[in-house]
Amino acid sequence: MPREFNKIGLIGKYGVPEAGETLLQLSQFLLEQGCEVILEDNTATTLSNNTLPTACQEEMGKQCDLAITIGGDGSLLNAARNMVDSNVPIVGVNLGRLGFLVDISPNEMKERIGEILNGDYEEEHRILLDASIHHQDGTKSHSDAFNDVVVHKWEVARMIETETYINGKFLNAMRSDGLIVSTPTGSTAYALSGGGPILESDMDAMVLVPICPHTMSYRPIVIDGDSKIEIVVKKSTAKAQVSCDGQINLGLVSGDKVLIQKKDKVVRLIHPRKHDAYEILRAKLHWGEHF
Repeated sequence: MPREFNKIGLIGKYGVPEAGETLLQLSQFLLEQGCEVILEDNTATTLSNNTLPTACQEEMGKQCDLAITIGGDGSLLNAARNMVDSNVPIVGVNLGRLGFLVDISPNEMKERIGEILNGDYEEEHRILLDASIHHQDGTKSHSDAFNDVVVHKWEVARMIETETYINGKFLNAMRSDGLIVSTPTGSTAYALSGGGPILESDMDAMVLVPICPHTMSYRPIVIDGDSKIEIVVKKSTAKAQVSCDGQINLGLVSGDKVLIQKKDKVVRLIHPRKHDAYEILRAKLHWGEHF
């Protein structure tokens, strides 16, 4: 039976020595398994005497059967946004601290990747958000987000004023530090810190979480994944911006509109067999531990 994953793309965490060492071990293992290996071009610059072919993440998505990130959740978030249009599945090796998305540890890397190459794995599909910013001057900006889209203040001592609409219907007007619009994946990130609920990762839903609203009555709200959200920045002396996954920042001024909806492509995540999301929650959030 032909193997599904033969051409593998490797993406390391820039500037982290352990990532380079792990990447070399993994690339050698993959070559020994008869795989063709491509290094992400920025990753390749951190390795001396590299002889493997290189490509940017977008091109890697077009060429590879599987992408492996070596780093933390941030590395996988970035890869997911860049390669989602190519429909390439992604698996993560965890060198970070928390690691809700990257669930293979370096000490079991060869065993787990070997199982995946042999077809012994689980695949999960997760939604992304498509955020477009319509500026007052007629220009537009755009970004995808795997975790969350956050409209927030730029200045420490001031609040911003926003109006939020869902499917064209007015939800509320709010003075606050901002508003988080999160996917189920992002519900364990910034949204969780803001008091939002944890959503099942494969749900077709979004959660809106206010950031320090200037009233006790505002609470997080979970809405259908097919909803269309519009956030309008009202007249305010405070500067504001949009952040996507905490990695892409776009400035906002009064009158700008942020339109958020589900992207028409999903992220394909590969997990080792018997992947248990609840076990990860218990481990990462220290549930049930005795201190």
